[in-house]
Amino acid sequence: MKVHHLNCGTMRPPCTPEGLVCHVLLLETDTGLTLVDSGLGLRDVADPGARFGPARFYVRPRFDENETALRQIERLGFDPRDVRNIVLTHFDADHTGGLADFPWARVHLTAGEADAALHPRGPIERGRYLPTQRDHHPMLVCHTPGHGEPWHGFPAAEELTDIAPGLVMIGLPGHSRGHAAIAIDTGKRWILHAGDAFYHHGQIDGTGRVPRVLTAMERFMAHDMPGVRANHERLAELWTRRARELLLVNAHDPVLLRRARQIDADTEMTCSDQDVAATRDGSDPIRGEVGEPN
Repeated sequence: MKVHHLNCGTMRPPCTPEGLVCHVLLLETDTGLTLVDSGLGLRDVADPGARFGPARFYVRPRFDENETALRQIERLGFDPRDVRNIVLTHFDADHTGGLADFPWARVHLTAGEADAALHPRGPIERGRYLPTQRDHHPMLVCHTPGHGEPWHGFPAAEELTDIAPGLVMIGLPGHSRGHAAIAIDTGKRWILHAGDAFYHHGQIDGTGRVPRVLTAMERFMAHDMPGVRANHERLAELWTRRARELLLVNAHDPVLLRRARQIDADTEMTCSDQDVAATRDGSDPIRGEVGEPN
């Protein structure tokens, strides 16, 4: 499964030297194109106040049309109509702004997150789930990962085989009521998009100083802060145990976005070198087996 790492929304909260990104994955699957989250969209650019609400004054999005998923998909040479599915980590505005640009796509999320977005409880949920994000009436497909099989120590996971084999939704509540992480088997490694389960790589890999503004924002937005801390611990353990075979990314860390793009570029270069070698000796560049030359 080919994966493209997109930044679909640069944001500049105070005291974050590098700012934040909206890290969106574009997957090429046998059933068409699939997005993991959608970042900011064209309607956000046209009407930031109605679409993003007062939070825009704190996170200060750029609202650049060229950063929207739709425009980036066009620049990659794809037809946006081929985006058949969008899989959400959760329903916050910076993850759902692009949904309206693909109104024909099925939108996959946990049943818990759908209930939170459609029936918000308390001031935080009412502030984060704006009705304007749903006024195009998206086709919601609800999943209950708690009824599926475990995934690498995470007890609640569901493989989304109707989209593609190797695409897994993992229940990871804490940041929001029905937050999820999305795992993708690329054939070379697993990618785990942890959404907003953590904000900064230092919370997981122990490197770099975590800006206080991010930890404050994390506490303010958390549906369940003890759950957020538990997710940090589980993800840090996974990072330590499986760093070589797992690419862990989140929604907003620009360091992790750059790392993912560099790893992909290095992998493409290595695979190209192996392909050249394979034409000489007949070996399979992925499996390392010797077969008939093409």
